[in-house]
Amino acid sequence: MMRRHLFLLGFFPLLVLSDCECGYMVRSPDREDGAWVFADMLETDFTQTEDIATNGDWVRQGFNVTAEAGRGEYGKAFLPDNVFSHRTSATGSGTDAGVQLRVRSLVSGTDMVPVAELDTSRRDLHWGSFRAGMKLAEVEGTCAAFFWYFNDTQEIDMEFLSREFDHARGVYPVHLVIQTRDALAAGFNAQNTDTYKQVNLAFDPTAGFHEYRFDYLPGRVIFYADSEKLAEMEGSAMPSSAGHLILQHWSNGNPQWSGGPPVQDALLTVSYVKAYFSSLDATLRETTKDECSAEDNDGAVCIVPDGVAVNASTGGWFISRDGDPSRNKEGTVGNDGDDSESGAASPDCNEGSVAIKVMAMAVSLVGSIALALL
Repeated sequence: MMRRHLFLLGFFPLLVLSDCECGYMVRSPDREDGAWVFADMLETDFTQTEDIATNGDWVRQGFNVTAEAGRGEYGKAFLPDNVFSHRTSATGSGTDAGVQLRVRSLVSGTDMVPVAELDTSRRDLHWGSFRAGMKLAEVEGTCAAFFWYFNDTQEIDMEFLSREFDHARGVYPVHLVIQTRDALAAGFNAQNTDTYKQVNLAFDPTAGFHEYRFDYLPGRVIFYADSEKLAEMEGSAMPSSAGHLILQHWSNGNPQWSGGPPVQDALLTVSYVKAYFSSLDATLRETTKDECSAEDNDGAVCIVPDGVAVNASTGGWFISRDGDPSRNKEGTVGNDGDDSESGAASPDCNEGSVAIKVMAMAVSLVGSIALALL
């Protein structure tokens, strides 16, 4: 049965684009599921980032993990210098634009593999839709990961092991993992729990950029690649807290997971991250409640375009930069807000906005909410 509902989730962000006073509508790509309205937004176009070290939305990480703690043959040395920007204007033939996370080959005489991690500076990312454009390393022996994290028992992962890629057979697995108390009891081996799935991608993730996405909703998490649904998990074990996003690229020689270390430096390139989410910060929620209910605005909700492979290297449309997709004056956004040359009329982002606005004005400041419009 089709779920024809619109959900408002935690309707109080920090700062909303003037076109989108009442939030950002995320729809299931197949349109069979509901639509969800999230209050806040974080978009980063890494292809245009001058220096990731000075970007306030992201923090390069520096710390060590011993071989014992990481359950590997080697330790991991997360070094800020292994996360660096490679802008479009600086790229040459055969290079990719974006932020790059490097895993170095093992340095002789050491027991630590130099690896990389990049985190959002915000830690208040609750229910939301989280997307990243990525091109994975071809070098065997690394683990690339895009995930949301609160703690070791509330974590949503998309992980890719380059040692598993088989070009001849077209085998490109992605590991979809939700770390829970059951995974903790199993020694952090989620493969023995109900919150782990391995899915084969329909494309070579090392040959080009693709969008990887997960929607974190009350009691359920949905995973996608290029807006095609990969899997869904649901139940009481799903996360319920606010956390942050992490991009990670590492190896520790564990033959059961990352393999490696790589025989040469390996690069994970991330072209963009887009996050549409609710915040648990009461002050931020109060600010946007006032903005959404103000009499001098129309309570607009912006429809978030679905990500597709053709624009995964650039990120396509950024609401924070390009505005409301439905109000594009050039006619370059189609009915779903995706890049298009048809010039077809775009959807009215204000459809149902009166009802949404009334609901937002009535919402309590206590906790997150999930209200349904039939």
